[in-house]
Amino acid sequence: MRTTAPQAPTKLQLLELLAAIGTAQWRDFAAAAAHHGLTSTQAKVLAQLHGPLPMRGLAALLVCDASNVTGIVDRLEARELVRREADPADRRVKNVVATDAGREIIRRVREEMQETHGALDALDETESATLYALLERLRPLMEQNA
Repeated sequence: MRTTAPQAPTKLQLLELLAAIGTAQWRDFAAAAAHHGLTSTQAKVLAQLHGPLPMRGLAALLVCDASNVTGIVDRLEARELVRREADPADRRVKNVVATDAGREIIRRVREEMQETHGALDALDETESATLYALLERLRPLMEQNA
């Protein structure tokens, strides 16, 4: 008896699956952010702040106009979750920096993403390692134009 190898998914099937997972993860992220009084966009800003980031850089990451970023940062700054600092290389440029409170709140948001954590718990250690390796391989290719 002959067995056939499973057919590889098409790119369209992979794209649809990635989109469905991304949408579910984003919904979970937004719900956890709302629990802390943040919009999903405010939480996304906090998640991007691994170090000082110019306002223009935030606008590019959020794929929005710089004027929109000003309002988002204003609201985060009012809650003392971020602060603006002059860039040491160019004092005209304002960098956004997460405060300790901002880093803590985004840590809690990620920790409270129950649907996402539950889905990842369905994977064993080998599957988790394989998924991680595949995503790490795709990440630089997906982010190269960001």
